[in-house]
Amino acid sequence: MNTRCPKAFRYWEGRESRSAKLIGKLVRDLFPPDERARAFCEDFYGGDPVAERFVDEVFFGDIGHKRGRQMLDKALESGSIDDVPGAPDSMRELFAEFEEVPDWVDPELVEEGAAIWRRWGTMLFSVAGVITLEIYTEAAVALPLSLAGGYAGDNALRRFLETCRFWMDVSEEGALFRPGSEGRATAMRVRVMHVNVRRRVGDHPEWDEARWGLPISQSYMLLTQLGGSVAPALALWLLGYQTTPREMRALLHYQRYLGHLLGVQPGWYPETVRESLQILAMTIFARSHDAGEHGAELIESFPAAFAPRDGHRGLRRLREAYNYRIYSAYTAIWMAPRTRRKYNLPPAFPWVLIPLARLPLVTGLELARRFVPGVAGLVDRINRRHRENWYAAQMDGRKAAFDASSGLRR
Repeated sequence: MNTRCPKAFRYWEGRESRSAKLIGKLVRDLFPPDERARAFCEDFYGGDPVAERFVDEVFFGDIGHKRGRQMLDKALESGSIDDVPGAPDSMRELFAEFEEVPDWVDPELVEEGAAIWRRWGTMLFSVAGVITLEIYTEAAVALPLSLAGGYAGDNALRRFLETCRFWMDVSEEGALFRPGSEGRATAMRVRVMHVNVRRRVGDHPEWDEARWGLPISQSYMLLTQLGGSVAPALALWLLGYQTTPREMRALLHYQRYLGHLLGVQPGWYPETVRESLQILAMTIFARSHDAGEHGAELIESFPAAFAPRDGHRGLRRLREAYNYRIYSAYTAIWMAPRTRRKYNLPPAFPWVLIPLARLPLVTGLELARRFVPGVAGLVDRINRRHRENWYAAQMDGRKAAFDASSGLRR
């Protein structure tokens, strides 16, 4: 059976490698069944047709970006497309899909997944930000971000903080089900932003569809969902955060519904931790490491973005210096050593001792949360307050825009 697969996604060759076969002898069912692997490969060419029709008709049509954004904001703030006079059919179709809660959704599981994100607090930002660096070695991911410029150079911190705002909004209690909530509004704005970037990058002469598939494809968006569920849950165990397999399944369900709001509708979605790990293993052995200078810019910009800023003094500068050092340490904890050595990243020692020294305290708090009544609610409140304070200090009065209307860097 012929399967359409981007040339740079070298899974079919990678699974026959010596290292894959060696690990396969130690780990049963290391990779997904072939029919699921083929579905994953096909989804590299899958976009978001419903949102793309809206963007083409409104943002790139006669209505234009400015008026289109106003219409979108009005519908999101009121919670109903009926409050937008003259909304075109493509916009009504988009909101009909957005507002429908699929039959497979279990609201209790969704809320449990959101609560786990809140419980992780700012550690979600740390672990998700750093484990993403590993995939920046792939041009299919790095080139769209490099062309858009959001996560590179001086813009890196601003765009990362916008992503943090997104994580905070969509994990507030009840946010994904409440019409007019900031969580739902942020999800739709991110969805439309993805479509804008996909169109601009897909039309760019540097983009090779045969090699990489579509920019921001269904498959890479699915990997992003795994990067918000099973992957960070396992990574945080290294620092004492105890997320159980049952909680990981709740995170997967939460991410699946969040993905529905974002236009992520892959041909197959993993429902178990094992299935998720199979996709991650598949991706690891498929890597081409072809991002070159674009990947290097993105990876090296991330910890550098937290460095103390010119003109800042006193407590603010100390806070920035701490964030810079601790994020440098996190790259040593969660990046593969072989990957990290290839790039110019700040030294992690002795700062890596800080999260390791916190491990007993975190472990004790996690045990108390699980077994002592009332502690879980207290942890939730403290971490919600802490992440808001952290975000406000980093943003320094700025607001997240989730806007991709400007042109590409080159």
